[in-house]
Amino acid sequence: MMLRYYDTEWGMPIRDEPGLFERLSLEGFQAGLSWSTILAKRENFRAAFAGFDPEAVAEFTEADVLRLLEDAGIIRHRGKITATIGNARATLELRDRGGLSALIWSFKPEQTPVPETMEQVPTRSAESEALAKRLKAEGFRFVGPTTAFALMEAIGMVDTHLVGSHRRGASGVQFSNQAG
Repeated sequence: MMLRYYDTEWGMPIRDEPGLFERLSLEGFQAGLSWSTILAKRENFRAAFAGFDPEAVAEFTEADVLRLLEDAGIIRHRGKITATIGNARATLELRDRGGLSALIWSFKPEQTPVPETMEQVPTRSAESEALAKRLKAEGFRFVGPTTAFALMEAIGMVDTHLVGSHRRGASGVQFSNQAG
């Protein structure tokens, strides 16, 4: 499951609103947990959160929160559940100002990390700190700098595959410091 995700999905560019909202939501749920836990429950999350359709999730009520708190197929954390609902509403608010994609991708760094060892793979950057700060200012929650950086990795904004990896540069996203 993890290998399939990392070889076929992680690091590939995502720009559509539902795809970005899903990744942002899942990264928020992952805070303090392993990614394999989230990935194993992803289909349950999709069912529970209306396919991560921001319009549908923005309409969730306290009754939905209570339903989700009883759903053993997802992470039953009230703060993360209510943050996801609030983040859906914040996503809708961004539509008249370019949308979630424009906001997130405006923080794409000019250079991507070039780690040669796992120890050199960063967990945050100046851009992820700025993105987290902006998302919070827009009303998003569970979006700290580490979560923002993980999102940036997942959607192909930064490439933290090790130098020499068969996946390095596979996203097609070009950075000024990558070898051609």
